[in-house]
Amino acid sequence: MIKKFFKKIYNFIDKCIVVPISRAVYYLSKKFKKNQGKLDKILNRPHFLIYLSLIIAVVLFLLIDSKVITLVETEAEVITNVPVVVKYNEEAYVVEGVPETVDITITGRKSDIYLAKQLGEYEVILDLSDYTPSDTPYKVYFTYSKSIDSLSYQLSPEYVQVTIKNKESQVMSISYDLLNIDALDSRLSVESVTLDKSEVVVKGGSDALAEIASVKALIDLEQQKFTEAGTYDISNVELAAYDSRGNRLDNVEIVPETISATVVLESYSRTVPISIETTGELVTGKAIASLLINNNTSYMITIYGDQSVIDDIDSVPVTINVDGRGNESTWTYDVNIRKPNGVREMSVDNVEITATFGEEQQTTIDISNDIHETNLADGLSVNILSGQEISVQVKGVASVLENIENEEIYAYIDLAGFGVGEHEVEVKINNNNPLLNYVVSSTVRIRIAEE
Repeated sequence: MIKKFFKKIYNFIDKCIVVPISRAVYYLSKKFKKNQGKLDKILNRPHFLIYLSLIIAVVLFLLIDSKVITLVETEAEVITNVPVVVKYNEEAYVVEGVPETVDITITGRKSDIYLAKQLGEYEVILDLSDYTPSDTPYKVYFTYSKSIDSLSYQLSPEYVQVTIKNKESQVMSISYDLLNIDALDSRLSVESVTLDKSEVVVKGGSDALAEIASVKALIDLEQQKFTEAGTYDISNVELAAYDSRGNRLDNVEIVPETISATVVLESYSRTVPISIETTGELVTGKAIASLLINNNTSYMITIYGDQSVIDDIDSVPVTINVDGRGNESTWTYDVNIRKPNGVREMSVDNVEITATFGEEQQTTIDISNDIHETNLADGLSVNILSGQEISVQVKGVASVLENIENEEIYAYIDLAGFGVGEHEVEVKINNNNPLLNYVVSSTVRIRIAEE
């Protein structure tokens, strides 16, 4: 920028001064040939050109300084996000309605604008020293200093409507929030968090304090170097106040601004089997004879997550589509395992399942004395009326049917919505065995009474 600036000055002097003067001298020398000798003597004097250059430079300086001549046209530039300094009694008052920054438009010569930007001295002040608390907003103008007097300065906004209130305080209990929990190593989970303070002082206007529903310590797991299970001490944990809708409140002051916390990490895991579920219908007369997972009749997988979550997971399901299958002797599936809800990591992400098919056969099993009930309302009891024969048809290949026992069949009736009286209810089978298919063609008559 500086190089370009001086280059423009040089071009201006050469074009507007040196060349015209040279042409004038040449013209005069031709016009007055008789006085050629005298003119040559004057020009050849050693100090004449120095004095002439000095006079021209002084005249040029005066012309530019008085803005008779401008090297660059007038321009304007916006300085954005200039911080606002507010002067008031911070211990006693709360000020609302003051923006954090303003914009300044400076107008003038480009060289002056460049110099002003290099100086960077922009101080915008909102002086509220002489103002007292009031429910009525004050209209207050910003003040600012000019780093270059020749420039024109324009603030946006020029003034603000501010409300000044007495600062009040109250003691509030604090809880914590875990931020960016997905950034935590998938094999780790947070066992406990202990804060070094249970209460803090919150200061602000009465209206602002009334909005506070909670104060929380924000523990950012992404910023910590948690690499393994253990106990970690964290300092400078930020505190924040929230309203009842979960919006963060920035118009209150929390004392202290930060606290310390202790985070205990554990690596909870559990080993559970993979269970296979099927969708679709095999071709007529065919059934699944066997299922192998990675060439094993049973396959175990290790899952990681919070203990309260993974303790309730007994198996990890995978699904294969058998629609139209059965004419082949075997079929192999490459299956991606979906993580159950709450599981953050698994020891295996995919498995190979090999299904073997055979001829379907069926057998009939009596389940009249082994029917369970679910979803019965509190204060009621149920009895299955006597004299009913309930049977289930079980379909599968012969080798599987030979080993089935009545204890494996879980028959039940769903009594959700049923009240006192006699009812005809559908019998259902909870089928966890993909090698078998159950068909119940009859219902059961029950009587529900108050206990």
